[in-house]
Amino acid sequence: MKIHWYVNEQEGTREIVPGCSRILVPLREGEVITRAEAEMPVPVSRKMFFNGFQTWTHCPEYSPSDRIRPLHGLPKPLGRLLAYDHFGDYHFVKYPARRGCLHGVSWCYFRDGDRYRLIASLNEEPGYTLFSYDTEREFLKLERDCRGCCPPGPEFPAFELFYAEGSETEVFGQWFDALRLHNKRPRVKGYSSWYSHYGRISEARIRTDLNGARKIFDPGDLFQIDDGWEPFVGDWETPDPKKFPRGLKPLAEEIHKAGFQAGLWLAPFVCERRSALFRKHPEWLLRYKGKPWRAGPNWSGDYALDIDHPGAAAYLTRVFRRVFDEWGFDLVKLDFLYAAAPFATGDHGAPDDRPFPESRAGRMIRALRFLRELCGEKLILGCGVPVMPAFGLVDYCRVGCDVTPYWNDRPWTRILHRERVSTRNSLGNTIFRRQLNGRAFGSDPDVFFLRDRQAAYSEQEKFYLAAVNALFGSVWLTSDDPNGWDEKKTAQYRQLSRLREAADARIDPDTLSVRYTLDGEEHILNYPGA
Repeated sequence: MKIHWYVNEQEGTREIVPGCSRILVPLREGEVITRAEAEMPVPVSRKMFFNGFQTWTHCPEYSPSDRIRPLHGLPKPLGRLLAYDHFGDYHFVKYPARRGCLHGVSWCYFRDGDRYRLIASLNEEPGYTLFSYDTEREFLKLERDCRGCCPPGPEFPAFELFYAEGSETEVFGQWFDALRLHNKRPRVKGYSSWYSHYGRISEARIRTDLNGARKIFDPGDLFQIDDGWEPFVGDWETPDPKKFPRGLKPLAEEIHKAGFQAGLWLAPFVCERRSALFRKHPEWLLRYKGKPWRAGPNWSGDYALDIDHPGAAAYLTRVFRRVFDEWGFDLVKLDFLYAAAPFATGDHGAPDDRPFPESRAGRMIRALRFLRELCGEKLILGCGVPVMPAFGLVDYCRVGCDVTPYWNDRPWTRILHRERVSTRNSLGNTIFRRQLNGRAFGSDPDVFFLRDRQAAYSEQEKFYLAAVNALFGSVWLTSDDPNGWDEKKTAQYRQLSRLREAADARIDPDTLSVRYTLDGEEHILNYPGA
């Protein structure tokens, strides 16, 4: 298979064989990248996968006649006004209007039955590897997302690719061997407060939940305080005094006394307009063409922080020292991380308009390395983050969007972006990104529900979601009020938790039926309604 590449005014052709292929292009000192593209013939397959930009981005397997819609019918001006297009890749990737044009980031595969052809990046730091495929022409176009960057060395790694053919286990095992990545963090189970109370948490509610958790969960499990403890998003140094008058340290101590790990939610790279940070430190905000960059329509409108501002970096350093050293938390769930790097370093303006060497992906990787440094050996659960930059830098990572209290999307939500909350989309990502679990990081599929109220699921749907999360994830959390479970629910939970001990879990990607072995017996689990 041959690849034809173009970098600025240079071009060439080389053979792509199974294994690692690197195309290094010599550049003059100070030369800016204006074009870095390639194309290669790839026969169409019955099913194809193109990885979505960030963890929430819905990315199932596609058929040759499928189309990936941008904002799913939402008028573009309205999407931009609400900053919905800032959730994903919409502001820097073109979405073709016709069917049969598919695209993705960092890796893709073509599947015929059990045979996979995987084409994947080996290094995203020089820029995201963007794939686009035309099923009519049967050509795969590759683009390095680095336009305007000035590489620091005499050679530019235009494309660093891994290619393999074989079974799913073979091709993904070989890719992660080439990446030298095998994340074997212990699996985690337990409780998250989010879908029980959403932002309406308080010391009293958390303590009540903790009392219930003592009766159900095991020593070493995770008890996670989610969003709602802070006065406003962006104000992380002191909890909301009305909700948590004694602060969070006493709660972390109680969680430890109960035998659990203590987890805390933060969104370190964003702030909302109502926050003290936004009011007092507008100079810390990331700017694009002179205006603060909105990271999305959440809360009262959230804005990104500039990780290169010394004040913002010092603030985050203080925050994490407090969370770990003063309050005593063991794990942080870090959300909305994509906001750190919506564009390349320098795109937001420079004093003398000099080119900057850092790509959008390079900036994201640097932001994650900064968080890794701040957290040290403490555990990070990443969320809302571009996927491949997170490889090896977070311990656990979401692989899909948030679930909802109902199985299927509401009709009015289907016009929104690919990152919208959706149980079916979340479940699909757990299935089609299953190869990352235990390799790139421990996968977090989001929570499952057993409760009867505030969860419009059939019993089959509840069981399937909990089972898939247990079999293909490393983080297995519920968000049901633990005080609300009777003996039957508790017994059901304990039965489901045993699925985490199952061997040889595998899924039929066409029917989504699951097979696994437990206690020496093979079990089959069909997709609800199938």
